[in-house]
Amino acid sequence: MWSSGRRVLQELLSQSTARSLHLSAAQNTVVVERWWQVPLSKVGSPPRLHPRRHRIYKLVEDTKNNPKEKMELILTQTVPKLGGRGDTVFVKKSVGRNKLLLQGLAVYPSPENKEMFAEELRLLREGKSEERVQTRTGQLTVDFLKRSKLNINKMPSEDFQVTKEVVCRQFLKKLGVVVPPHVLSLPFEAVKELGDYWCEVTVNGMDTVRIPVSVVPYEDPSTSYQRELKTQTQQQAAADVSQPADEEEAVVKAVSEATVEAEPGTNSVSQDSEVLASAEETKESPLTSEDTTGPPTDGTKKE
Repeated sequence: MWSSGRRVLQELLSQSTARSLHLSAAQNTVVVERWWQVPLSKVGSPPRLHPRRHRIYKLVEDTKNNPKEKMELILTQTVPKLGGRGDTVFVKKSVGRNKLLLQGLAVYPSPENKEMFAEELRLLREGKSEERVQTRTGQLTVDFLKRSKLNINKMPSEDFQVTKEVVCRQFLKKLGVVVPPHVLSLPFEAVKELGDYWCEVTVNGMDTVRIPVSVVPYEDPSTSYQRELKTQTQQQAAADVSQPADEEEAVVKAVSEATVEAEPGTNSVSQDSEVLASAEETKESPLTSEDTTGPPTDGTKKE
């Protein structure tokens, strides 16, 4: 009995010694459990395991393939597709470390940084209009609205009228700018007639921009497409007609220049052949005009 107890104690000590060599936490841990539950055995007897059934396991957790947690940051500047200054964003760790933090576009969400940006946002909302400063995104919106013009097509309906809600929808559809109704002011309540009007948009409660608005007649997209196609066809036909005329004019000009530059006393037959050869090189089709060259002289025959 004492020998068996000593043997068990030695095994426990050996196991503890072996375990002391691996003090670091295991990485890429996989947690599994048996698919079939092992039945309880009698006291003092080992559990009875099935040779095949109790060797089937199901996956509970795989730390290696778990989705990686994203990094929480506070933006210090406006970043496209992320947000503006003071916004809390969650990005990949590689993007946060290699781009946002490295370029000074964001900071860690420490309690001091959160308090600072919260105070800045409170002053921006509640401060006096003289003390408030327009954000970068707001300034870009103001500059865009200053060079914009809104065209509204009059729909072929008797109930059609331009109201504040219609103008807000057209801002989003035509210009891609979200304009809430409370920041939009119109000099009219509703209008149906064609003409030029205007509206005012207030950005962040500070800058007000006046934008021209025009109500134009309704135009069917298919009709406008057919009109453009017809115009392109006519222009192409006019270009095809003018091209042969320009080629013929160039051939006539080349013939006249060759005739004027010909020296007296030379063989007229050779001159005519050279002129015709140059004309054929200038124009691909053969010369259709009548041959105005005269018969060879007597001196040519004697020779």
